[in-house]
Amino acid sequence: MSQFVLSERLAADTRFVADWPLSRVLLMNDARYPWLILVPRHAGATELFDLSPEERSQLVEETSRAGALLKARTGAAKINVGALGNLVPQLHVHVVARNPGDAAWPGPVWGQGQAVPRSPAEQDALLAELGLR
Repeated sequence: MSQFVLSERLAADTRFVADWPLSRVLLMNDARYPWLILVPRHAGATELFDLSPEERSQLVEETSRAGALLKARTGAAKINVGALGNLVPQLHVHVVARNPGDAAWPGPVWGQGQAVPRSPAEQDALLAELGLR
């Protein structure tokens, strides 16, 4: 099996946060939303069924961990979770903190306006707030 390599698009749009047991955790560089992306470090995985049952279970646990962390630390009204993969086929899970009145509420975040980049200092502050730094 080949080595895990992060999609160039994900790498360009995010900042590395941590490696959890299964997933690489990334911060989406969009100041409109607190937004984590989990990428299972499983080379060639594009769909959930590409993971073993144990890996699928681990991904659910890590997704829950990310969601609970975002909810507790941001006070979000709702946590959105999605694994679309239409633009980036590499298996990845979006975990997004949402609130009424945010830039896309109540619709999905995908395809809504232009991303608003965070400065490195703003990224550091959010990661510290989330307890990830």
